[in-house]
Amino acid sequence: MPERRTTPRKKFFFYMRVINDDTQEILGHMVEVGAIGLQLETTVPLPLQKDYYLRLELTSDLADRPYIIFIARSKWCKMDDIEPNLYRVGFEIVEIMPDDREIFLRILAKYGK
Repeated sequence: MPERRTTPRKKFFFYMRVINDDTQEILGHMVEVGAIGLQLETTVPLPLQKDYYLRLELTSDLADRPYIIFIARSKWCKMDDIEPNLYRVGFEIVEIMPDDREIFLRILAKYGK
């Protein structure tokens, strides 16, 4: 698959789970993060071009609230190259409040490598 990403992503080395805010189910955890998107590692494949209300639970060093919620669209999904029982799913952020964007960028700066 040719690279179509227009902004760089950073590997994410802090375990931060991502929750589907509609169902309260854990979707997976972040493995890469960028200014306009993120990549999750999940245990099930997710449908493409679907919008999700994603919730990131925060630590006190990131914000004075327990979580942020934003809308992200699944753009691609593929089986992990090493672990065949895991999937990598790429999301594009579709809508995020300005204050939450600042927190998201803080997460990127603090935990992205």
